[in-house]
Amino acid sequence: MSTLTPRVVVVSRRSELDELLARHGTRGAAAYFLKQRGRDLDEVTARHEALQAALTEVGAAVPADWRRGHVERADLPRFLFAPEDVVVAVGQDGLVANVAKYVDGQPVIGVDPEPGRNAGVLVRHRAAAVAGLLTAPAAQERTMVVARLDDGQELYGLNEIFVGHPSHQSARYVLSVPGGDRERQSSSGLIVGTGTGATGWCASIAGSRAVAPPAPAPADQALCWFVREAWPSPATGVRLVAGVLGAGERIELTGESERLVVFADGLESDALELTWGQRVEVGVAARRLRLV
Repeated sequence: MSTLTPRVVVVSRRSELDELLARHGTRGAAAYFLKQRGRDLDEVTARHEALQAALTEVGAAVPADWRRGHVERADLPRFLFAPEDVVVAVGQDGLVANVAKYVDGQPVIGVDPEPGRNAGVLVRHRAAAVAGLLTAPAAQERTMVVARLDDGQELYGLNEIFVGHPSHQSARYVLSVPGGDRERQSSSGLIVGTGTGATGWCASIAGSRAVAPPAPAPADQALCWFVREAWPSPATGVRLVAGVLGAGERIELTGESERLVVFADGLESDALELTWGQRVEVGVAARRLRLV
């Protein structure tokens, strides 16, 4: 039986120009809309063309006998990645984080279509380098975080997982940490982050506190966690507001609000929901991102 040739799956998201044209219909209308906001269509068009040029160059780098696929970010929850896939994410760093939730061991190559504009932490390559990376992708593993509901649903994240009220107002719950300590809380949510995400949302929270747990490195089997704006009251406490989770450790939250949400890496449209009394555990995932 013959072995399947590898498949290169290119992941991208619609450019701002594409979104403007979908909303306004014509370039003239899009230009007028931008002008009212002190922006210029030429800059948006240049960014669109840079993305298209990178996608074209990546497509040309795929060996002729390999299979090809393409998926937009919005369709990732419905796309089935195969074990032999090599994934090429062309866009900003956040696109790699979005992809990480849906792959399981496939190498991911991050391509920056606009060097100098993006931070380039996860999209570390230019399109011209892809040809040399496809055949021998040397990947580094990065720790991921997983949330598991008591009904078996799971959600993975590369940067962080948020648990809280969908509108970020006060959420009521009982928090349990490793060692058995528990506390009833009212807060604007729980954030559990990886070393990759420690420079983002977690860093902004840690920077506002006099004492914060040390941030793990991207490959460390550890997570940092923070409770946002815990409210002290006769019924709710503020003792358990930050900490570190090691491999095999879990932090557990039992909902005491009618509706709480769990989402990863800022993608609120792909969220799990908790009702009153449901439990969610968050910890280090067995799955790891293989980032080239």
